[in-house]
Amino acid sequence: MIRGIDVSSYQSEFSTEGVDFVIIKATEGRSYINPRMNAQAKRARDAGCVVGFYHFLWPGNIKAQAEYFVSKAAERGGDILACDWERTGEGTYASNAQKDQFIKEVKRLRPANRSILYTNRDFWLNVDVTSYAGDALWIADYVTAGKPRIKAKWRIHQYTSTPLDKNVADFSSRAAMKDWATTD
Repeated sequence: MIRGIDVSSYQSEFSTEGVDFVIIKATEGRSYINPRMNAQAKRARDAGCVVGFYHFLWPGNIKAQAEYFVSKAAERGGDILACDWERTGEGTYASNAQKDQFIKEVKRLRPANRSILYTNRDFWLNVDVTSYAGDALWIADYVTAGKPRIKAKWRIHQYTSTPLDKNVADFSSRAAMKDWATTD
């Protein structure tokens, strides 16, 4: 297992000490862009971390959201691109079909990147009916690191949100994660 964090615009500063990967909130819907995204990505890259970006998915306009996300997230092969699928602040959420469509559209638009699903345990067990996660599942379940309470193959496990979101990834090393993230 290797360690990582995910950050959003709330984290103006974060330490990369002991961190192998950093996944950064890039966009939400069709109008929000994380104003700190580029600086956060530079900090992670300067530390040699594997870098990823995520998009908070809203219901509707799925193709437009995918296009918006890939147009705003840094375009580098080997970066991980994630769909954050959960309830919005309004209590709504994209359907299973919309979640699947978004992941597939991101993969079509960025074939040199891994396209993955980030969701929480409740959504995975009680809302998801397709089990489609693109290239990998990133699951949030606040229990012992690396031991999420699901029966699915996962690659990244978010195990706490205090003081910031901490994750582990099922790779033997940072180099192994980089190798996986670099698709051919």
